[in-house]
Amino acid sequence: MFRKLLKIIGIIFLLLFIVLIVLFYRFSTPKSDEKIINDFAESSSQLYINKQTFKELEYRVLATQKKIDTTLPTIVFIHGSIGSALDFKHYLLDSTLNEKANLISYDRIGYGLKHTGDVQESIAFEVKMLEDLIKNLNKKNTILVGYSYGAPIVLASKNKYKKVILLAPAVYSEVEPMPWALNLYKWKATRWLLPKIWKAASKEKLTHKLDLLKFETSWSENPSKIISIHGNKDWIVPFENSVYLRKMFSPQQYDLVTLDGAGHGLVWSHFKEIKSVLVQQLNE
Repeated sequence: MFRKLLKIIGIIFLLLFIVLIVLFYRFSTPKSDEKIINDFAESSSQLYINKQTFKELEYRVLATQKKIDTTLPTIVFIHGSIGSALDFKHYLLDSTLNEKANLISYDRIGYGLKHTGDVQESIAFEVKMLEDLIKNLNKKNTILVGYSYGAPIVLASKNKYKKVILLAPAVYSEVEPMPWALNLYKWKATRWLLPKIWKAASKEKLTHKLDLLKFETSWSENPSKIISIHGNKDWIVPFENSVYLRKMFSPQQYDLVTLDGAGHGLVWSHFKEIKSVLVQQLNE
């Protein structure tokens, strides 16, 4: 009877594991251009998909305007790891934000349809790619929004922008957690089970801590005014990251917005609060 029970439990765990892997693949696979266009078809917002190239690497850019309206500010969203341009779908769809600004989001190398999994594992590379993308924008009228791993990318830029907004910024190596799940990538026996996107995120995670050491003592060299929005229940990118930044900047340059009870998914769970901050900055 005991052996039979163990067998049943084993089968249940195996089925759950298979379902989990299938879900990983389903939700991690980059969406096609056609699928994205269909997702936006029922909204009042227009969506334009462009392909850009940086160092011979092609990546996808989403914009809600065919041509930049120079009379309006521009918000550029930079996603984290795991992530994609669609992490900011609700923001791109929002009518108020579209009335007040040009909106741009893009897939970082390794997270889109092209070069899937080929992450560069370099904040310096990501900064140069971002600056190349927005080189024709008026910096004084541009707001950069970096989420999680995207935050050190915008923070490492030495250009002065209208505003830099950090969402749950992963900027401090000392408090960088290394989840047990990374072992699924480290172990060759289980690595093959992971989707390319998860392998990419694992590679970035394993090198991020060391890469941060090249930048974290010089964050204060960023000349822009900065707002960090962070949940105090974030265990993936601890709240201490934003507290660390507060010590590096003057109160005149840095403002910390604490979302009580929020975790790392604040981009989705606290859309209204983040949108409110964005609108406030656009109205200034």
